[in-house]
Amino acid sequence: MLTARSDRVLAVVALVLLAAGCLLVLWPFMTSLVWAAILASTSWPVFSWLDRAVGSRRAWAASLMTLLVTVVLLGPVVAVALALADDVSALAQAASQVIKEGLPAAPAWLSKLPVIGPSLQSYWQQFVHDGQRLMSELSKWSAPVQALALSGGRIVGQGVLDMGFSVFLAFFFFLHGEALARRLRIGLEHLAGLRADYLLGIVKGTVSGVIYGVLGTALAQGVLAATGLAISGVPGAVLLGMATFFLSVVPVGPPLVWGGAAIWLFQQGQPGWAVFMAAWGFFLVSTVDNVIKPFIISRGASLPFAIVFLGVLGGVLAFGVIGAFLGPTCLAVGYRLINEWTANPPQITRPGEGA
Repeated sequence: MLTARSDRVLAVVALVLLAAGCLLVLWPFMTSLVWAAILASTSWPVFSWLDRAVGSRRAWAASLMTLLVTVVLLGPVVAVALALADDVSALAQAASQVIKEGLPAAPAWLSKLPVIGPSLQSYWQQFVHDGQRLMSELSKWSAPVQALALSGGRIVGQGVLDMGFSVFLAFFFFLHGEALARRLRIGLEHLAGLRADYLLGIVKGTVSGVIYGVLGTALAQGVLAATGLAISGVPGAVLLGMATFFLSVVPVGPPLVWGGAAIWLFQQGQPGWAVFMAAWGFFLVSTVDNVIKPFIISRGASLPFAIVFLGVLGGVLAFGVIGAFLGPTCLAVGYRLINEWTANPPQITRPGEGA
């Protein structure tokens, strides 16, 4: 008996050590693996159609689908990176000109801000047409700004690498997706029994709702905002478009960007473009958020604002750029599963009952 128990303990320890070793090996690629699985599952209907179109030649279909995902996913990332380089260069030139000549006169509305308005205007006026004094003040912030820029560049670069590697791994999910899904269902049946298919349906619906509803509409808002800003001649259109993407998870977030741009255009003496920007933001950018997103999410997962907001911000902090997609997806799945788990109280049989 002691030998049998010892053998069982040793077997459990060996399995735990093996699982820990596998997790340790795969941990550096875990973000890319999870995102590749999400990409494959959300785009599986398109892949199935493509597989039928090429005569069920799975390797060809997986290769074509991977190429399509590369173009759709990595193409905009590379385009944004190149546009950001141009915007950063333009902003650097503008900043250099401001440092050389000093700040312009403070806008009249600044002093009208409650509580802090007069103090801000007084501080601003110190640097009006005094570039040397402005440079001296900015030098105090040079080290933190450089560190922030290096950190931001590292995060963006790591995000691009993770995104590219996830697209590469998605090929194998497309190639062996059905077998992997079958093994996952069998494994879940061992844990959840007959509820396995139901739980898998919840996970799939939640992931699709987040990807298409929350993140897809956020991406659409960012692209539409950047397009309108570029047409209106607002500098840094791509940077502001990225800001719109991240602010889209916040109520009235995108109007802060396109509304601020409309105000800036009006102050620059361009009322026509200001009206155009306001109309573009209200009828196009905000329509995506107010009409399209609720419709898509209602078909997948109705999520509280806090889940999406914390998912985007926490995901970026935890996983880099790719975390903007991965964070809210993970939180949303966890939220739906916890809701399902806590929906009904457990059935407790008291002594003497059921006899």
